[in-house]
Amino acid sequence: MRVSVDAGKCSGQGRCYALYPDAYTDDDNGFNAARGQTVDITEGAENSARLGAQLCPEGAITLLEA
Repeated sequence: MRVSVDAGKCSGQGRCYALYPDAYTDDDNGFNAARGQTVDITEGAENSARLGAQLCPEGAITLLEA
């Protein structure tokens, strides 16, 4: 699984990485560290990635499942 984090939508509320740190991390400015990128989710963190995407208030996270 991969996720894409839209840099224009991510406002740094932090729900994704605060609730699901096994799937998401923050950068030095409090935004999702994958902001503006598409990244691989580690095996075993797929459910956390899905939940983090669902809880993102801006809808900035898109799941890309193979």
